[in-house]
Amino acid sequence: MEISRRKLLIGAAAIVAAGGLDYFSGTRSLLDALISEAKAQPSTLLAPGPLGDMIQGSETAPVTVVEYASLTCPHCRDFATNTFPEFKKRFIDTGKVRFIFREFALNDVDLLAIVIARCAPKERYFPLIETLYEKQDVWAMSNPVPPLLGIAKQAGFTDESFKTCAANQTIIDGVKAQRDAGSKNGVNATPTFFINGEKHSGGMKIEEFEKALQPYLKS
Repeated sequence: MEISRRKLLIGAAAIVAAGGLDYFSGTRSLLDALISEAKAQPSTLLAPGPLGDMIQGSETAPVTVVEYASLTCPHCRDFATNTFPEFKKRFIDTGKVRFIFREFALNDVDLLAIVIARCAPKERYFPLIETLYEKQDVWAMSNPVPPLLGIAKQAGFTDESFKTCAANQTIIDGVKAQRDAGSKNGVNATPTFFINGEKHSGGMKIEEFEKALQPYLKS
């Protein structure tokens, strides 16, 4: 089975954070500038992309956490497999956090895996993402098609539906648009978390989330 490489190429443009700091505007201090830079505008950050957001948790939760993650990123895998289960138990399942997961494609292999996940029925999306992270060392390679097909079949795909999905230009364009929007929000590494708009780059342990969430969860 051959999947058109033209359909899967993202391109080689570097991912850069948008905007800069104006340290000399009015009376704003350097500290104020740094704090402002670390926060994305809620209207921009919380606007879903063309494919819609994948969300877990209550809409009325006092905290919204947005994660931008690559499926081939080892640090994202570490968070997904070692930290997220406890994070979900403590904060999502208890109604404290509304969690938005956004894929951030870094390469062609990433793009293919994300497109396949987006083709899955919505109720199978997060279980499929969990499996992709657990088996990252199996499929994240130069020829990902055979192992990804095997994983996708466990989620109900056939050879034909897998091939059709992989060439779905609407989904491919939507994944690219989400990556571009993330870059404009300041994402330049994965994973990146926004906790009520405040940016945290790199993997976070459960203790770090406890500290970051505490101000928003005080009664």
